[in-house]
Amino acid sequence: MSPTELPQGLSAADFLPLERRDHAQGISRPSRSYWQDAWARLRRNRRALASLWIIVGLLAFALVGPALWRVDPARQDIDQISQGPLADRSATVVAPYAAWNGQAAAGYENGSGLRLAQAGNSQAVRLIWDAVPEASALRLYRNIFPVEADMAFGLPIAEFASGAAGFYEDRLDLRPGTYHYSLVALNADRSLSTRYEVLEVEVARVITLDEVRARALVPETTVLAEGDAVNLALHPLGTDYLGRDMLARLMAGARVSLFIGIVAPVLYVLLGVLYGSTAGFLGGRVDQWMMRFADFVVALPFLLFMILFQVVFGIGPGESGIAPMLAALVLLAWPATARLVRGQILQIRHQAYISASRLLGAPDWYLVLRHMIPNTLGVILVTLTFAVPSAIFTEAFLSFIGMGVAPPTASWGSMSNEGLATMLTHPHELIFPALFISITVLAFNLLGDGLRDALDARMRSLE
Repeated sequence: MSPTELPQGLSAADFLPLERRDHAQGISRPSRSYWQDAWARLRRNRRALASLWIIVGLLAFALVGPALWRVDPARQDIDQISQGPLADRSATVVAPYAAWNGQAAAGYENGSGLRLAQAGNSQAVRLIWDAVPEASALRLYRNIFPVEADMAFGLPIAEFASGAAGFYEDRLDLRPGTYHYSLVALNADRSLSTRYEVLEVEVARVITLDEVRARALVPETTVLAEGDAVNLALHPLGTDYLGRDMLARLMAGARVSLFIGIVAPVLYVLLGVLYGSTAGFLGGRVDQWMMRFADFVVALPFLLFMILFQVVFGIGPGESGIAPMLAALVLLAWPATARLVRGQILQIRHQAYISASRLLGAPDWYLVLRHMIPNTLGVILVTLTFAVPSAIFTEAFLSFIGMGVAPPTASWGSMSNEGLATMLTHPHELIFPALFISITVLAFNLLGDGLRDALDARMRSLE
């Protein structure tokens, strides 16, 4: 056949070059790596992204907050004990305290029965009364609640051997507010009679000029006189039962709680990764023995080992047991991570790229560190995000029952334990640390859910 001859059924047009279609061969969008795709998927999860920013804010609250709010968490403000947020902090300047001889001030001479000798303030409440002839003795009570028909007079603060006229100066832990004083007549057998008088007293907060200058409440150039009003130190979230700033203590407590909640999980997750990857890679009898030991560790009682570690570390009553808590968490909490990583390694070890690396002469340690563990990193990160709230809650629980961080060291758990005693009268002392614990645990759990969805390639088919 000559070169000009064509096979039957074909023409010269069939041998012309095809038109190039560059747009058909091009890539419609730039390629993304596994981690870039996971980050894009995480950003589409609003709850997880919001939780991530909350966690960043909590870390800034713990690390940067004390540099901005420079208040010593251990310093006591005795004039503002158990003050709630945004409470009135004004005080009136008065003269320094002077001894009292029972004389009534001008304008308070008239009256009968139990009465004030001068206006009540946080410096002193001065009471006088007339004689009660029928009484063999008198007893003076103080209450912060009104006296009802059940004769619940409150705290007995003084007792007098006869029913004669007298006076009394109360200086016991006075705070601004309303007090109810009761003068009760006693029978011959020292029992309470039905004869009593009740006086309601409004106590105002006062401060001396020397105290104003010592606390630097006003500029040194400010001229003050008796009767002028000044504002005491600011406590945005109030104070606790010892007058310590709640905001400063929450920042200090965040450092302790987040340190335990992050460091302990990182350590025991790392231990679990090494243990589980070794067991899964070696396999066989070694794997079985290693996992039976992990089952044994799971069965060990955590609280019992906490007590043993406290003895080993020499932690006495009233001392903070941070080191025993970390040791107990690291040594007893790793088996769950080890099981997860072992399962992943058992699946990966028979993959084709592992066999190819073996044929190329890669050593075992290289296979584990370069191929297997990086391919289980998604599971490890999700496990870590779920382990952090568990550790924070464990620290809060142990501190709450007195086995963790002990006062005066601040942690959210120990602050909740202290706030429990004043829960009914001053709920902010319990609400704030409990709220921080709840927000932190919820944020890490939601972030863990988001990471699990973002790092699981199988979830792409569901979108």
